[in-house]
Amino acid sequence: MPLAGAWVADQYWGRFRTIFASIACALVGHTILIISAIPQVISRPGGSIGAFSIGLVIMGIGTGGFKSNISPLIAEQYPDEKPYIKTLKSGERVIVDPAATIARIYLYFYLMINIGSLTGQISMVYAERYIGFWLSYLLPTCMFCVCPLVLILCRKNYNLVQPTGSVYGKAFRLWRLAMKGRWSWNPINWFKSNSGGNDREFWDHVKPSRLGENKPVWMTFDDAWVDEVRRGLKACQVFLWYPLYWLAYNQMLNNLTSQAATMRLGGVPNDIVNNLNPFALIIFIPIMDRFVYPGLRRMGFNFTPLKRITAGFFAAGLGMIVATVTQYYIYKVGPCGKEANYCLEVEGKYSDISVWVQALTYILGGLSEIFASVTSLEYAFTKAPKNMRSLVQAVALFMNAISAAIGQAMVGLSADPLLVWNYALTAILAFIGCAGFWLTNYKLDREEDELNMLPTGRGFEERAEEDAERR
Repeated sequence: MPLAGAWVADQYWGRFRTIFASIACALVGHTILIISAIPQVISRPGGSIGAFSIGLVIMGIGTGGFKSNISPLIAEQYPDEKPYIKTLKSGERVIVDPAATIARIYLYFYLMINIGSLTGQISMVYAERYIGFWLSYLLPTCMFCVCPLVLILCRKNYNLVQPTGSVYGKAFRLWRLAMKGRWSWNPINWFKSNSGGNDREFWDHVKPSRLGENKPVWMTFDDAWVDEVRRGLKACQVFLWYPLYWLAYNQMLNNLTSQAATMRLGGVPNDIVNNLNPFALIIFIPIMDRFVYPGLRRMGFNFTPLKRITAGFFAAGLGMIVATVTQYYIYKVGPCGKEANYCLEVEGKYSDISVWVQALTYILGGLSEIFASVTSLEYAFTKAPKNMRSLVQAVALFMNAISAAIGQAMVGLSADPLLVWNYALTAILAFIGCAGFWLTNYKLDREEDELNMLPTGRGFEERAEEDAERR
């Protein structure tokens, strides 16, 4: 659904209208979830599950359109695109780097997400435990109703980028023209030709200035937009490794919650423990912004987005190693050996290991999110063509779907006595992703500043102005 939401926003409605429509759709899904959990409905499992499923699908449609557009809209409120020199009150002259500012914007955007996550998850768990699921669904629905009010009241203050019509079609035609004469039935040769984002000549020979009078009628843009498309394709290639990262992250949302239930909880609900993840993020994001990142810059170390993403993969792998060791000792000291969940459900016994051992896994997971997840938002925004930002963001989000499919293939390992192998395999895949990501992108890392300095392409303004006047 993020891909569909991006298509509508970039070409037709713009980000603001698409977000508004997506919120309305998600609210319908929320309402259906509440209905599915009303005591009179939930007492009939068939109808309740049916309503619950329909609510999830409708929420997914709305959330997809929301997530692919909200992060670009936020960063677009920062107007500067090129570095400039600023004189401070102290008289010191400093360079203001828009790329660093965008990175900081997304750090605090993610901080706000996790403040909401921590507050909502804790309140929802206790609402469900003492009242019922209907209240745990009602609370976030009430909060979500504030979103359209914020949009309406602040609309005049937003910097809104107008949609520019058939931008996707022109980008596809441009790539197809660049591929002319490069097709091959040999998959290896075809892949080399198709990965044109790594070949400047692949794009240079289809620039309008190079084609001159022979350029097609649909080529209404300039050379700069071709460079932007090339840069956007590079970003999409960067995201192809993300399914292996999200595979490790998703363990915190399912298997680690079940693992907590087999440990000594001390009266704490097992689905409260995973709130250590947003709690760690809330603590570490300001530390990273105020101390770690500035400190590295002062030391002369350029902690570029691609280096940060690599570190995120590595931290996720370390978190899964901790989960593997934890599961090993759950089996070793538990009263039922490798049948920990059976022991809990049937005999009511658990392994005598404190659930707070999981804290290290969640802390490492939080650090990995700061490096990998937050940076993916930043990278998608700074590398996408200005009129295709929602699409590149949607490609980054689409990696979650691929990760979910891989996770579904590993369901057979998500049960006793194979859970040690589940976490170990996930750790191995995260480290493979770490190595593969860096080896395939370290050359691109050298182009970071050059890619950020590309001029904005022209040739779509007339359509955008017409749409703005019509609205």
